Amino acid sequence: MTKRYAMGSYLAGAATARAGDEMSGPALLLAGFALAGSASEASALLAGITVSAAIGGPALGALLDRAARPGRLLAGAVSLYAAGLAVLLLGLGRLPFAVSVLTAVLTGLLGPALSGGWSAQLPRAVSGDRLARANALDAMTFSAASLAGPALAGGVAEALGASTAVAVSAALIAAAAPAAWRLPARPVPARPLPACPLPAPGARTASVTGVLAAGIRVILGSPSLARATLTSVVSCVAQGMLAACLPLLGAQVLGGAGRGAVLLSCTAVAALVTSAVLARFPHSLAPDTLLRGGALVQAAALALAATGGPAALVTAALVAGFAEGPQLTALFAIRHRESPEHLRGQIFSTGASLKITGFALGAAAAGPLTAWSLPGTLSVAAGTAALGALVLGARRGGLRKPLNS
Repeated sequence: MTKRYAMGSYLAGAATARAGDEMSGPALLLAGFALAGSASEASALLAGITVSAAIGGPALGALLDRAARPGRLLAGAVSLYAAGLAVLLLGLGRLPFAVSVLTAVLTGLLGPALSGGWSAQLPRAVSGDRLARANALDAMTFSAASLAGPALAGGVAEALGASTAVAVSAALIAAAAPAAWRLPARPVPARPLPACPLPAPGARTASVTGVLAAGIRVILGSPSLARATLTSVVSCVAQGMLAACLPLLGAQVLGGAGRGAVLLSCTAVAALVTSAVLARFPHSLAPDTLLRGGALVQAAALALAATGGPAALVTAALVAGFAEGPQLTALFAIRHRESPEHLRGQIFSTGASLKITGFALGAAAAGPLTAWSLPGTLSVAAGTAALGALVLGARRGGLRKPLNS
């Protein structure tokens, strides 16, 4: 398999899997409401499939780092995630609701395979000078998926029913498995990495617990990686707060609760555009600068949204997207730069899990706040995003060289 073919296969698989993943959330909400008969039960299903990622991500990453053919393990995880969605759909309305929630939680353990677990394999599809551009293209698949997934869910649910929308999302995710299966095998190193005081890449005898501990030490031991991880999580907390505000924003400002989703489309389009520009000029700005700037711009966008008015909301959504695209690209670049090859899968999967958890926490915290004040909630979200920029901007002495330099 040539590098050119591998990169095309990688992007096609990533885009397909992530579109199915973005489609599955709203489709599951609609199906849960239709089959379980309760909005609270539908939300519980979505929460169940989301919250378990915090546990599944690090464990999945550790297994990917130990596998001689991580692509095959990734393909299995993707297939099982799709199967879990199918089992969940079949059980809704037929099995006790507690069983459906448990199925959602078990399925969600594999969710990080579609995000961080997949992105960690990028250096095996392309390397050298092409990696920076490929990294920007990889980030574009997230923006494209966040635009296409909800639209597909709504369209299919309207035309064929919510259950069909869940089935289509599962089929899209399963269709990406062959691309994961064909990813190149892990190269066997000639000798351990001298700059890393951790187990050598070829040391397969280490326990999963030991690999997990080693990955955490890498994240905490690299100031750049630690700050980037914390900034991305704090930014996701702010994004979760905004997501919780969308129905109210739609109802109070745009004339209908459902119209709040239009703001997500604006953000996704802007993120896609800026990611495409970065793919064309991958070395235009340093990743750390992009990541901090993205957090600051998101803070400004949320502050603008708090002022109210349809024009201000749409502008704020576009500005937030202009920041989110480059921020994700920069985060991936920092992870690739700072991660030892034999721990990259765990670092990417752990980071994805933390971001998902941060988003969920932000959405949960915004619920009570919106009852107090919608503009106040958006202002708190703006302050949260600004805090993420301050975290990254805090300089500490002793920055060491990247582990894989």
